Amino acid sequence: MTVIVRDLRIEDPGDVGRFVHCRHLALPHMLWNGDAVRHHLTHTHPDAHYRCLVAEEDGETIGTAQTGLAYDSPEPGQGYLNIYVRPDRSGRGAGGLLVRTAEEHLAARGATRLFSWVLDEPGHRAFAGRRGYRPSRSAHFLRLDLGGPLPALQDPPPGVELRTAADFADDPRPLFLLDAEVTADEPSDVQAELTDYEGWLSETWRHPLLDPGLTSVAVAGGRPVAFSLAHTDGTTRYATAMTGTARAFRGRGLARLVKTHSLHRARAAGYEEALTGNDSDNAPMLAINRRLGYEIRATEVRHVREPG
Repeated sequence: MTVIVRDLRIEDPGDVGRFVHCRHLALPHMLWNGDAVRHHLTHTHPDAHYRCLVAEEDGETIGTAQTGLAYDSPEPGQGYLNIYVRPDRSGRGAGGLLVRTAEEHLAARGATRLFSWVLDEPGHRAFAGRRGYRPSRSAHFLRLDLGGPLPALQDPPPGVELRTAADFADDPRPLFLLDAEVTADEPSDVQAELTDYEGWLSETWRHPLLDPGLTSVAVAGGRPVAFSLAHTDGTTRYATAMTGTARAFRGRGLARLVKTHSLHRARAAGYEEALTGNDSDNAPMLAINRRLGYEIRATEVRHVREPG
């Protein structure tokens, strides 16, 4: 049996479905469906040179990779490759072939530093280490059972009102400005700067998993000052893609306020579990999620390699 690596055939629903299934088996802690796969391939900024790769053995998808350049970083030459192999198909060479193909793709586009998220398990970390990657920061996947108790809803403080992203359908630019401020302060070893409003509209605002009605927004002085961005995938799972507060309004409990309201609305809409992720250095958000009842289900460690 021979393993080959090729690009995902986006025009083939079956190929996309197998990609999603394989990735879910390897990483069940994130929302991901065929619409999201197609959206990323067609709407990610061209400067990212984004690709989805498939490792295939006798017609069966046994591994996947997503790779590209961090085009929105102020530091050029930073690339990423995230490799996931089905746990029941490991040891067949798929991971190594995916890494080699992704590295060649990034090298051809001038990448000088490569980043990869690796599950915090001995076998995965050893795999990365053998290929010259060293561990850096970590991040957690968290889950909350929406069938259990949730913190009571709280009224917003004076001068603050709660809305949803649906209220900004005609002009989402204020949400873009808030997202840009929050993203700039996110703990990361690859800094990002959101400066392209049209790109944000394409990649974030029009993302097929975005649920505007479940995305809570705190407004003060006529502008958004905190938000909790909600994703849903048409099943019973809901996820928080980003929660943050404008710098001038931090320390007032607004992040917890908007997330609590979003969780209550998600449960009322029939969703049964809530997913999210946090950088290990994001102590304020981890504390909020613990108080909301989230539990850590898995951890990834970001690894870095500097070719040459």
